[in-house]
Parts: sequence; structure tokens; C-alpha cells
Amino acid sequence: MDFGLSDEQRLLQDTVEQFLAKENDATRLRARFDAEEAFDAGFWRGMAELGLAGLVIPEAQGGAGLPLLDAALVAETLGRGAAPGPFLGHTLAALALALGGSAEQQQRWLPRLATGDALGSVAFAEPGGGWQPEDWRLALGDTLSGVKEHVPLAASADVLVVGTAGGGLALVERERGGVAIEAFPGVDRTRRLDTLRFEGAPAEVLPGGAATAARVRDAGLVLLAADAFGGASRLVEVTVAYANTREQFGVTIAHFQALKHQLANMALEVEPGRGLYWYAAHAFDQAPEAAPRMAALAKAHLGDRFLGVARDAVEAHGGLGYTWECDVQIWFKRAIFDRTFLGSSAVHRERAARLAGW
Repeated sequence: MDFGLSDEQRLLQDTVEQFLAKENDATRLRARFDAEEAFDAGFWRGMAELGLAGLVIPEAQGGAGLPLLDAALVAETLGRGAAPGPFLGHTLAALALALGGSAEQQQRWLPRLATGDALGSVAFAEPGGGWQPEDWRLALGDTLSGVKEHVPLAASADVLVVGTAGGGLALVERERGGVAIEAFPGVDRTRRLDTLRFEGAPAEVLPGGAATAARVRDAGLVLLAADAFGGASRLVEVTVAYANTREQFGVTIAHFQALKHQLANMALEVEPGRGLYWYAAHAFDQAPEAAPRMAALAKAHLGDRFLGVARDAVEAHGGLGYTWECDVQIWFKRAIFDRTFLGSSAVHRERAARLAGW
């Protein structure tokens, strides 16, 4: 039995990595990180031309119709490159429509989302940290009124999938009005966030309801876990490279036994997580009874590992590691996002325990 990736999956990752090497090298990444503009439309257009906007959208609606594992492999590669943009929110919005939208909603939005001509995002978090479907309190009638926080690139999105009371989902078209948007000063400037204030915004129910909401949440946890694995892997490589070039007392610091142990521990913390997120993504499509628990465990574990490795990377870089000029801080802040978005590690470990019947 082959537990590795297929040739097509390896090609997908290689293609995305080559695109990032060309279009998101260190200079461009730093420029986007420092820029005032939240959304680089040209960079997203390039990602869409690779087909990344429609990975999870069925072929009948113009997408690739790929399983979640393939989207997670892309998320890993984007995490390695700290790639900016709307991939996470857009993919989850497309998945919500594909899983739980009406035929009319799917026909209206999915072909445009698949090509990147329309941009989607998800609005789940509520004031006080209500990320999970059972925590949502935003009442849905013919319109929506209330607040959603930490919404990825809402100011650039054409359509928003909004979590509502009872674990349901609603569709809001931004151009129809009733939505006030305020930029949120999050730490991860590669994935900007907004606060939404709905003021009688016209909304449509997604017929899939609570079942779809739970599935989309689980998919989001898997994509965050994959991004965290990619980012942590990159930090290990960057820190090893730095240790092999930085000299102290006439030798490179990679000669120092204490740092050797630290680097080895970083690698050992990260690599086992690969199989964890792979299986969580596989379970989403092939083992639905195990999927919620595996998604929760993958997000909790890899979110913690990414942040821990980021702290070690800063420490290994010495005084340089704490500065804005050192690119390690970009991945450190991405680690904070991955650990926090859709709920903390503690929240998902508790969910995993409940799902296991503990």
C-alpha cells in the first residue's frame, strides 16, 4: 500500500512552489507585508490562473473538483512561502457553496469563484471569541444585523458566507449594501482581517444548514494545520541555513552543541505533523465519522508546533531575530494567526476529547 502522494499531487505542489519562487520572492514578500494595501489583485490573479481559486469547486461549475487533501497540499506550500492573499477564506466560501448552496446559488457564484473573477470569504467569529457554529448568535431573517470579527479580506470580497444562530449559514453579497467594514489591525499582514457590521444587510439562507457549517469549519481547521506545517518546515530550513553561515568565535554557530540540539528538536517537532494533517484531510472526504476529531487534533497540534518552532527560530537568530528587518517575524506572526483563527488549540483539544467520548 502506498502512503505517499501521487505524481499529480507532487506536481501540484511543485507548480505552486515555482510560482511563489518567481512571484513571491523575499523582496516581493517583504513589500507586500509592509504595504498599506490589504489585497494584491495581480498576485491573486496569478494564483487563480494556476487553478488555485477553484480547487474544491466541482468540475461542472468550472473548478478542479479535487479532494480536500489537494487543497491542503497547496495550503502547505503557501505556508512555506508565507504567501499573502485570500486563499483560505475564498476556498472555504467556495466549499460552503459547493456543499450546501442551492442550485441557483451554485450556478450564480461557483463558476465566477472558480476563475477568480469573484472573491469569496467567510465570516464566522463573533465578539467574545465565538468561532464554533454552536457559538454563533447572529440572528437571520430576511436581513442580517450584528457584528462579525476577524473576516479575511472582507473589503475585497464579492460574496460572504456568514455563520448564523443555530449553526446555519447565510450568503451576503457585499454590493447589495448594509455592510460596514472596518480594517482590523491583526499581526499577520500576509492575511489581512476586517470587522463587519451588518445593518439590515440582505441575506440568503444556504440550504445545507448546520451540517454544512460544521464541515466547512473542519475543512478550515485542516487548511490551517497544513499552512502551519508548511510554515514551520520553512522556519527549520531558514534557521539551519542561518546557523551554517553566522560566525561566532571564529566558527559558524552550527558547530555549537546546544544549538545543534535545538535545531534537531525543531525538526523533530515538525516532521511527524505531516501525516497528521494528511490523514485529517483524507478523513474529510473518505472517513467522515473520524473527520471532525482529526481536524481538531491536527489544528491544535500543528498550531502549537508552528508557534513553538517560530519562537525557537527567533532565539536561534539571536538579537537579529527580534527585529522587523528579520524575515523570521513574518512566519512568527503567521503562526499566531494559524493558532488563533477558528479557535485556539485549547478549544479544539477539548472538542477532540468530547468527540472521543472522554
